[in-house]
Amino acid sequence: MSVMSIIFLIIIGAAAGFLATRLMGIETDVVTTIAIGIAGALIGGLILRFLLVLTGFAAGFIGAVLGAMLLIWAYRTYVRRR
Repeated sequence: MSVMSIIFLIIIGAAAGFLATRLMGIETDVVTTIAIGIAGALIGGLILRFLLVLTGFAAGFIGAVLGAMLLIWAYRTYVRRR
């Protein structure tokens, strides 16, 4: 793991930990907040990868459908108004 990866993990962990502790209504110190964020990122990443392996094609298809729906919404909202 490179130094930049570690720094990025700490920054993302701090942000994720801060948001998670505020959403859950708990007060923690900075080190605990960063640790919660890093652990949460690792756990969330593992769960997401596991689900993607299990769902495989279905996850890609659902993503494609959601992307198409977003494109249709944007077209209706911004292009068709003219």
